[in-house]
Amino acid sequence: MILVTGHLRVDPASRDAFLASCLDDVRAARSADGCLDFVLAPDPLEPDRVHVTERWRDEAALEAFRGSGPSDEAQQTILGGDVTQYAVTDPGHALMRPGG
Repeated sequence: MILVTGHLRVDPASRDAFLASCLDDVRAARSADGCLDFVLAPDPLEPDRVHVTERWRDEAALEAFRGSGPSDEAQQTILGGDVTQYAVTDPGHALMRPGG
C-alpha cells in the first residue's frame, strides 16, 4: 500500500476556492483503479493549511492516476507544504471498519 500524507499551504483568502477547484480531482481519484481513499480537507485551526491524505493499492495505481501532477492553476495557488509518500509494508489492523 502507498500512503501520501501531509499538508499544503495556500493563501487563506483562496483556500475555499482552492478546495472547490479540487473537487473534480478528488472524484476522479476516488473512482480510479487502486485508490483506497483520497481527501483534501481544510485545517480547523490554521486558515492557510489544507490536509492531504491518500491511500493507494500500489505505486503503479498512484502513478497511473497522478500523471504529471497538479494543474498549473493549482500549482500557482499552493504556496508551500509538506507532503510525503510512504510505502506501507505492514498496514497493521483496522481500528474501525465501514458499518461497524
